[in-house]
Amino acid sequence: MHHPVDANALNEALDQAAELLRPARKVAVLTGAGISAESGLATFRGSNGLWEGHRIEEVATPEAFRRDPVLVWRFYHLRRANLATVQPNPGHHALAALEQRLGAGFTLVTQNVDGLHQAAGSKNILEVHGAIRRVKCSGCLRVTDRGVAALPEMPRCAECDALERPDVVWFGEALPEAIWEQAVKAVLSCECFLVVGTSAVVYPAAGLIDLARTGGSAVIEVNVERSAASAQVDVLLLGPSGTVLPELVKRL
Repeated sequence: MHHPVDANALNEALDQAAELLRPARKVAVLTGAGISAESGLATFRGSNGLWEGHRIEEVATPEAFRRDPVLVWRFYHLRRANLATVQPNPGHHALAALEQRLGAGFTLVTQNVDGLHQAAGSKNILEVHGAIRRVKCSGCLRVTDRGVAALPEMPRCAECDALERPDVVWFGEALPEAIWEQAVKAVLSCECFLVVGTSAVVYPAAGLIDLARTGGSAVIEVNVERSAASAQVDVLLLGPSGTVLPELVKRL
């Protein structure tokens, strides 16, 4: 359900959010699928929740890769090809501008694996779910950045010839420990925490909002609709991040 956004209410909320963000020297941002969807990134879930008759949860697991690596790679080849066709949107660019303003005090934690934040010029990015442009050898664990160029149907490691896999966190896998620890540190020490385009029900997103609160940070949420977290945030900015974030940064 998308309610028409009340322009006056949004303007007031933007002013409030700017008041919280302006004095902050340390800012952490968490982004989820919402900001990528605005770049026209295909979600690969059909209206029935399936991809080619498979549940996404069945294609993106270590078990699926062991059982049918050809199928899993077919899914990721499509996703990689899709990445080559999309561009960062004004929301991504606004976050890059915010980082330029803050320098080292800015940390971007993303659940997205699409690399659009890098393309927009963001530097200090913690990819807690990995990245589709990278592959990881299932034998020697070597990680290689392959960009979005087409790969062989079944990519193999140049070092040990074992099968490579996408360097993403699959369902049932742990988050990359060192990166997650940096994210926790950034969120605990920030003065303002911005949560953008995430449903905030998926662990770890929900936990980060609690951490920000523990650290005494103000929390601003940007979302097209109310989420599970909306009741606990200081300011809720309802609307697409591609319009809301540029407006917010402009007010600083």
